[in-house]
Amino acid sequence: MGTKGREIVKMDVKEVVGLLNKALADEWLAVYQYWAGAKVAVGRMRGIVAKELEEHADEEKEHADKLVERIMQLGGTPILDPENWKKMANCVYDAPEDFDTRALLKQNIKGEQCAIAVYNKLLGIVEGKDPITAHLVLEILKDEVKHEEDLEAMLEDMKSKVE
Repeated sequence: MGTKGREIVKMDVKEVVGLLNKALADEWLAVYQYWAGAKVAVGRMRGIVAKELEEHADEEKEHADKLVERIMQLGGTPILDPENWKKMANCVYDAPEDFDTRALLKQNIKGEQCAIAVYNKLLGIVEGKDPITAHLVLEILKDEVKHEEDLEAMLEDMKSKVE
């Protein structure tokens, strides 16, 4: 990170890197959860749900890319060992056990709600202290809110259809 770039961070850079690495662990688990769910989905609206889950997996991967970029800008090292993802993550990853589309949607809604809480808390920590990280976190938070809305709408659509 450049000299001026370091000067504008008004908190412990190692702390920021640590928080971003925890968020990165969450994102990698989310990528996998969405990807795996898309592959095993069965039941109502399977094709539509699988496509949505694949799109969300791609967007979570974009979040991971952005987090890695910021971690590197701050002079840190991104979490490199997948074995540490679950250890470092803020959010719990549960492997899909019920492949029904409704169950998968509920599982991913739970994950998005955790992500919203994590990024909202992170925003509160860095806001006013690290404007670049705050901007990034707000951008990701907006995406996570949209993901929750998308998944809840799909679940609602399923409820409104005749069984």
